[in-house]
Amino acid sequence: KGLPDMVYAANGGFVLDGIAYGAKFHYPERQPEGPAYMDWFRDNDFEVAEPKETNEGEGDFLLVGDVILAASGFRSDTSSHQEIAEVYGRTVISLSLINPSFYHLDTALAVIDPQTIAYLPSAFDERSLGVLRERYPDAIIATEEDAAILGLNSFSDGHNVVIAEKAVTFAQDLRERGYNPVGVDLSELLLGGGGVKCCTLELRTS
Repeated sequence: KGLPDMVYAANGGFVLDGIAYGAKFHYPERQPEGPAYMDWFRDNDFEVAEPKETNEGEGDFLLVGDVILAASGFRSDTSSHQEIAEVYGRTVISLSLINPSFYHLDTALAVIDPQTIAYLPSAFDERSLGVLRERYPDAIIATEEDAAILGLNSFSDGHNVVIAEKAVTFAQDLRERGYNPVGVDLSELLLGGGGVKCCTLELRTS
C-alpha cells in the first residue's frame, strides 16, 4: 500500500548465489520499497546484504555470464559498484549513462545470453561505449525507435526473448541470430516508464 511503483520489481534488488543485495532508492517516493523487498527476501530464505550505497537493483545491475555490468548517471551511485563487487566477489564493469530518457541500464542494454547483449550506443558516454565495443563486438545494436519504446527492456532465457511487441527491428535482429522473440503489449506500463524487464527480478540461487 502506498508504493505504486513497486510493480517495477527489477529495481528491488539483485540476487545471485542465493544472496540478495538490497536496493536503496534515489527518490524519496520509492525509498520504502527497499526495506519491503529485503523483508521479502529474508522471509523466502535469501541471505540479505543491506546496501549502504544508493542503487536501484537490476535496473542498473545486469549479469552477463560471470560479469556484472553496473551503471550510474541517474539513479544508482558509482560507489554501489564497489559495494556489489564486494558482496559477490565478481568482476563488475562500470558504465555511465548520459541520456535521461534511458535512466536505468536495463532501458539501454539487454542481456540475451551469457555472451550476447544488445544496446543503444547513444545512451552511454564514450568511455562506456569503448568498453562495450571491446567486450561485446558481436552485440546487437538497437535502433533509436525501438529503444524509445523500451524495446531493450526485455527478458531472455537464452533462446526466448520477451520484448515489447512494437520493437519490430529488434525482433527481426533476434530472429536472424536464431533467438525467438516473444512480443507482449505493456503499453500501460510504458506510460510510467517501464517495460518487460522492469517487471522482472531474477532470483538466482547459484
